[in-house]
Amino acid sequence: MKTWWPYLRLAAAALGAAAIVRQLALAITNAMAAETPWGSHLPTVIANFFSYFTILSNLLAVIALVIGGVWMLRTRRSATAEPAWMGTLLACASTYMIVTGIVYNLLLRGISIAGISDVWTNETLHVVIPLVMLADVLLAPRRRALPWGALLVAVTFPIVWAVYTLLRANLITGPATGNPWWYPYPFLDPHLQGGYLGVIGYIVGIAAAIVAVAAGVVWVGRRRGARVYRNTV
Repeated sequence: MKTWWPYLRLAAAALGAAAIVRQLALAITNAMAAETPWGSHLPTVIANFFSYFTILSNLLAVIALVIGGVWMLRTRRSATAEPAWMGTLLACASTYMIVTGIVYNLLLRGISIAGISDVWTNETLHVVIPLVMLADVLLAPRRRALPWGALLVAVTFPIVWAVYTLLRANLITGPATGNPWWYPYPFLDPHLQGGYLGVIGYIVGIAAAIVAVAAGVVWVGRRRGARVYRNTV
């Protein structure tokens, strides 16, 4: 496993990057074909694209997998654990991608993707890459045993993203609807959830899932790191 795992990381990173580029191309194509000022406003369409938690999480996963894969290749003759900063980066990326997979399959799978995505990009970004990141947590060699303080790092980005999303939403005209608001996901839209109370319920639930998954990722890393250490002393 030690010999081929870096290639798995790099292959997954290439697949994830290709799916992101493909989905961005679809978004731009739709904007260029739109007949309304709000639908054809390319800067807003691109900004919206990079406001999806799925896209940001997959970008982070691609970066983490490339860094992790290259590091493993460059240190293939060593048995030392990954650096703490890289372990934290991988833990964060894994947490966000696992949560992305859970949320998509529980809340979003039945929603139409016509025009904004296609089957392979959708499944790659919401299923394949989350499974790769889960496998990386469970099986990747030389994982670092992180301190529990890594949890604080892992939950920071989702909090910032949620605040950004809710503050920005009413400043944007929805490209597809023309509504004077735009939310990346229906469970964040108070107009669909009967007000902000319903939105807060979803946010609290997803925040709990992020904390739980992050704790699980750190716990697995600590167990695996301790076992590796015992086997090398």
